[in-house]
Amino acid sequence: MSAARTDINKSTIANYAPFIGVRYSFSRKRNRFTSVIATVSMLGMVLGVASLIVVLAIMNGFAGELRGRILSLVPHGFVEFKDGGITQWQDLSTRISEQPGVVAVSPYITEKAILGNGQTQRGAVLTAIDPQAESGVSNLRGAMIAGDLDSLQVDGFNVVLGTTLADILRVVPGDYVQVTVPRLTVTPLGMFPRSKRLRVTGIFQIGAQPDAYQAYISLTTGQKLLGSKGSVDGLQVKTRDLFTAPDVMRALAAELPDTYVVKDWSQTQGSLFRAVKLEKVMVSLLLLSVVAVAAFNIVSTLVMSVAEKRRDIAVLRTMGARASGIMVIFVAHGLVLAAVGISIGALLGVLLATNIAAITAAVENTLGMKLFDPTVYFISELPADLQGLDVALVVIASFALSLLATLYPAWRAARIAPAEVLRYE
Repeated sequence: MSAARTDINKSTIANYAPFIGVRYSFSRKRNRFTSVIATVSMLGMVLGVASLIVVLAIMNGFAGELRGRILSLVPHGFVEFKDGGITQWQDLSTRISEQPGVVAVSPYITEKAILGNGQTQRGAVLTAIDPQAESGVSNLRGAMIAGDLDSLQVDGFNVVLGTTLADILRVVPGDYVQVTVPRLTVTPLGMFPRSKRLRVTGIFQIGAQPDAYQAYISLTTGQKLLGSKGSVDGLQVKTRDLFTAPDVMRALAAELPDTYVVKDWSQTQGSLFRAVKLEKVMVSLLLLSVVAVAAFNIVSTLVMSVAEKRRDIAVLRTMGARASGIMVIFVAHGLVLAAVGISIGALLGVLLATNIAAITAAVENTLGMKLFDPTVYFISELPADLQGLDVALVVIASFALSLLATLYPAWRAARIAPAEVLRYE
């Protein structure tokens, strides 16, 4: 009978261990200093979790903005010939267009050049395109802020410039620029770099680096200026979905002869986006250290709670509580504090991330200044892209750190000998 009663008592204590831990977390009879430390730990958790969620959302927004702006001009894939240009590019274009997942194909010729206007010289990338076909593979037509992309097909030698490049050269539509390409022209006086005077007929703006170096001419002008004689450097390819482009281009490479080089945007622009992703990871780890500090502040809270509750622990042990039950009490005590901080921090972070644009505007109106000048930063407000997976990972990581922080104090509590405590009480 006595043994059965002891088992019942042990079972009861084990079942009530989490309940006792919760009661300890919200007890008003705690030492005031212990309460202050617990509150500071909770606020640190709130700050760390909220900051991490907001920063991740902003970095997602910047990555999306960067991807949207740059890839609005960069096609999803490229097909080039290993040795020289592609002469029968029309047939190859038709063959590529018939491949599954391919939406549009456009020919191009590209070369580095020097553009000049008076005493001002600037290096640029000169790309010859078919304006009609180009509209299928990029959003260049939609990025025009002056002039028209179709003006490249008008008789004469015309060029469309990025807005930053046009500002550097101090030209507007109707002005002329001198272009020099690394191709030689043989004359009776010797060999000279090939040069031509081009009329500016349009300006585009995407709000990214290509604005500062990219220039477009028509395919016909490019073949004349660069001496391509009917051939092109390669074909630009657009797929149905940006993120499936690598798979589509790999399938296309398997269908084409080995004499062709097939690349996708992740190979040509991948280093930039990998750098952005790495930066996101590093910033996340740095901010996670704030959460870790807040989590391990729980250690101080629990150590002081254990010191306060030594008599309670001794009484519970004499009533039949096991060491594991004592551990559960203090683990629950610490996790409740952490859970409150994490919940408030996650809610605050989500609210800030979803309203960051409005908050930025309010700060600008209050200070009477523009925090993000679009002429400098290419953006007028903080972009934010809140992703549920990021929020979930932050919450899980914070909870895991908090759980680790509770183990040592809980283990120390379980090792308290009730006889020694009660002897001096």
